Amino acid sequence: MKRFYKDATLRVRENGGHEILLDGRPVRTPLRAALILPTAALAEAVVAEWRAQGEEIVPADMPMLTLANTSIDRVRQERDHAVATIAAYGETDMVSYLADEPPDLVAAQAAHWTPLRAWLAETHGIELLATAGIMPLSQEPETLAAIRALVAAHDDMELTALHEFTTLSGSVLIALALSRGRIDVEAAWTAAEVDEEHQAKFWGRDEEAEDRRTRRRTAFRDAARFLDLARGGRTPDPSV
Repeated sequence: MKRFYKDATLRVRENGGHEILLDGRPVRTPLRAALILPTAALAEAVVAEWRAQGEEIVPADMPMLTLANTSIDRVRQERDHAVATIAAYGETDMVSYLADEPPDLVAAQAAHWTPLRAWLAETHGIELLATAGIMPLSQEPETLAAIRALVAAHDDMELTALHEFTTLSGSVLIALALSRGRIDVEAAWTAAEVDEEHQAKFWGRDEEAEDRRTRRRTAFRDAARFLDLARGGRTPDPSV
């Protein structure tokens, strides 16, 4: 799509929130909902994305806008489904399935995953079981219900980022630890990549696999930035 506007600005609404204006006209989501953003920081980031567009509008270069649209058009409209989808990862969370060999992989998993399970237990009273090997593991119903409650405590914008973290990492525990400030985005990504890094050391990486990994890592970092902007830079207390 060719660029159809000269400038992008933001406006604070009298009843709360911030909206983006293109040549003075409010931007709407793809489903025609009002694009109302919760913080000035997020609104300014979205304005910057609009201003950075050249003669052609490239949606892939506007990750903050894309995530905001997703939050309003999809997550807000199907919130219960989003919560259920994220929480369901607790049933087969990656960090619950540990290797019993080789020693370096066992050590890496323990270093990155054991502290997260301990944090969940100590801070939230949720004991996420773990097993070595590939045999299926059944988590307690109370555990899954408690994880769902933690997920549901996020607002729509936060839930959008949490969904990205979970699906990209394969772990709702890593996602929650990042959201709650227990770990930062780089530590979360490292924890998510423990198994893949081990495989890469053993088998090497091909160009296609490396390209996929780069795209996933970028999306993960974009979601972390979106979460921070949507909160206005407020960092949660990981001990709560």
